Amino acid sequence: MAETLTVQETAAGRPLTAAVPLRRLVVLVNPLSGGVGSTAPAALKALLADYPVEASVVTLTPEDFDTQVDQAFAVEADAILVLAGDGTAGTIAARAGPTGPLIAPLPGGTMNMLPKALYGTGDWKDALRRVLETGTEVPVAGGRVIDRADSRPFFCAAILGAPALWAPAREAVRTGRLRLAWLYGQRALRRAFSGRLRYTLDGSRPSRAEALVLISPTISRAIGSETGLEAAAMTTAGATEAFRLAAHALFDDWRHDPAVRTRPARYTGVSARSRIPAVIDGEPTLLDSEAEVVFDAVAFRALAPAPRPEADREGEV
Repeated sequence: MAETLTVQETAAGRPLTAAVPLRRLVVLVNPLSGGVGSTAPAALKALLADYPVEASVVTLTPEDFDTQVDQAFAVEADAILVLAGDGTAGTIAARAGPTGPLIAPLPGGTMNMLPKALYGTGDWKDALRRVLETGTEVPVAGGRVIDRADSRPFFCAAILGAPALWAPAREAVRTGRLRLAWLYGQRALRRAFSGRLRYTLDGSRPSRAEALVLISPTISRAIGSETGLEAAAMTTAGATEAFRLAAHALFDDWRHDPAVRTRPARYTGVSARSRIPAVIDGEPTLLDSEAEVVFDAVAFRALAPAPRPEADREGEV
């Protein structure tokens, strides 16, 4: 059964941001997500009670998910806050698009790449207070991976090609499940580097690579927000380089590997002899043998503190 907690507007409390109106909010929360928990709805209500807002805290359930999302958008709230996994937050942001309500994807998943980029923290309570007290409208760039079956938006990164198979192994290492990481790694080694992608960037001559990674400027510090996606092509010349790149994929920043080349791109075409393994914002999938990736300068509008000037972010990755 879906549960909704309502927080009535209070006359006193902590001050709200003056940059955007935040009188009416909807908060969608999934207690089953890795970074949330069963006490989150009550904790949200208690925190929101410190601010002069009207808020509905909706506990998401699998059987009612589509209806609950429809109702959240029908309310015409000033902003929709999402405390859930990365996939759910991405679904809500994609639904809003560039003309929908402000979206605040609070860190409620395991990786939280987008929330950390927007709020600089993995603590959802800290992020929520920053949203309420200093939030403003922040356009978020992203991309779309398109094949014959679907169009999949992303706001962090899309990995196309056999090295995408390293993603489960890296996540297992990150969470301390080393035996599982070893099994995933063995599977990835058997399949990785067995076939190359053919790709074009902004109409350039076709090139080949083991994998292509397209990174949103929200995550990348190598390109500006209007330039396009950061395209990183992975190439190897033999088994030794393949193992080195695999090690970087597991334990390090693969962009520092000499077998990786990067450049900005607004349009990318990709093809292979068979279906292309991919990881799109952390979600593994299989694409058709031909796909394209397009850049969206404004994929959705986030409720977040104003981004720091580029000079303040110098040295970040």
